[in-house]
Amino acid sequence: VQLQASGGGLVQAGDSLRLSCAASGRTFSRYGMGWFRQAPGKEREFVAAIGWSGGGTNYADSVKGRFTISRDNAKSTGYLQMNSLKFEDTAVYYCAARAYGSANIVTNEYDYWGQGTQVTVSS
Repeated sequence: VQLQASGGGLVQAGDSLRLSCAASGRTFSRYGMGWFRQAPGKEREFVAAIGWSGGGTNYADSVKGRFTISRDNAKSTGYLQMNSLKFEDTAVYYCAARAYGSANIVTNEYDYWGQGTQVTVSS
């Protein structure tokens, strides 16, 4: 499956953004999806994930209550709604997919990755 992340940008602290991850090439509904991020000089870290059936989700503690992951299988697209953005949310955000994934939180459990979209939050 090919993934294309989009929706990043430059915003102020407290603003919102919605990232999209468009999938193609395979049946999207059979893939669990995750969002990860990588800030300069840091390792890639887990942000949020949703299971292939859509019923299960996981969030990093740092984004709980602010970010919401969702999916629209009819559009073969996953989303990450980010509210109350903070300076420390600044990073390149990547979407990833795993066949029949169940909201996995570990980076190397994902087989497919998008190219990343930059999110910059000014304080």
